[in-house]
Amino acid sequence: MTLRVLIAGLGNMGASHALAHHANPDSQIVGLVSRSGTVGHRDLQSYPIFADFHQALADTKPDLVVVATYTETHADFAIAAMEAGAHVFVEKPLAMTVADAARVTAKAKATGRKLVVGYILRHHPSWVRLIQEARNLGGPFVFRMNLNQQSSGAEWETHKALMQTTSPIVDCGVHYVDVMCQITDATPLRVHGMGLRLSDEIDPNMYNYGQFQVIFDDGSVGWYEAGWGPMMSETAFFVKDVVSPNGSVSITDGNKGASADIDGHTAVGGLLVHRPDGDTLIDLPDEPGHQDLCDAEQAYMIRAIAEDIDLTRHMNDAVQSLAICLAADQSIRTGAPVALSAPLKETTQ
Repeated sequence: MTLRVLIAGLGNMGASHALAHHANPDSQIVGLVSRSGTVGHRDLQSYPIFADFHQALADTKPDLVVVATYTETHADFAIAAMEAGAHVFVEKPLAMTVADAARVTAKAKATGRKLVVGYILRHHPSWVRLIQEARNLGGPFVFRMNLNQQSSGAEWETHKALMQTTSPIVDCGVHYVDVMCQITDATPLRVHGMGLRLSDEIDPNMYNYGQFQVIFDDGSVGWYEAGWGPMMSETAFFVKDVVSPNGSVSITDGNKGASADIDGHTAVGGLLVHRPDGDTLIDLPDEPGHQDLCDAEQAYMIRAIAEDIDLTRHMNDAVQSLAICLAADQSIRTGAPVALSAPLKETTQ
């Protein structure tokens, strides 16, 4: 069966998802949504283009909607698509608030529609191997992770646009918190965050550098850091370590400069597994690039529909990782730790 696909949002991720469906024989793109009403990539210019999402949804009647717009539209667009009978792939973060994220997953369950959230690392064989090697060590774990991006020019403009609603630790953090949660399988208990506004070019109520610590009920602890902007250092901007009583596993090839290069954000290169009795270096050549990973994400979306894959755990994980990052954002704004058993304040990140 060929799926009729509508893609909303043609930024970096949206264009890549559109190209994935353009090349997939099980997909037929029936429309593209761009606020400008224009399409930049030459391979996509033959498809119908819409400036209004709801008009596109009504006119094209898709089987699958890919939502790759700004975060503040994710929940409403995803729900509208499911109410119109479509399955949904939505980029991370799933929503602006935990309540909205839960509203989206509840709609998926009520309508029987498939909902996949864009956790691209789940489709990267090297990251799957990292999670496996870390779990083999046994917990409790220490997670040390960051992704700082020294951005300028068009990249800085994109980051400033994102920061109108979403902080770096929420936008990027959900990926790496999801990795932490897959490794430990424990319940997160408490989050403590801190952050700083390092540029007069962003809103006084926003920060472009943040870090947080999260504590799990098995004793595991995690640290995550994210910063965007021309002032950011490219020294140790890509740290991915997991430590346990039995050793550690680390990405060895992450700090090669060019921190704004999107392909570098997923590259692993190799893993160093350290145990007290010796080290093992696992070489991971021929890693997939960014477009390969987007192809894999959309292939999984199609397979989830065709094979009726149970996505309950996937959806629950997406809500949990968002809850941790929003708790960190709340902690930064209030100056106090946030217990995850308590309801999160519905503030803009």
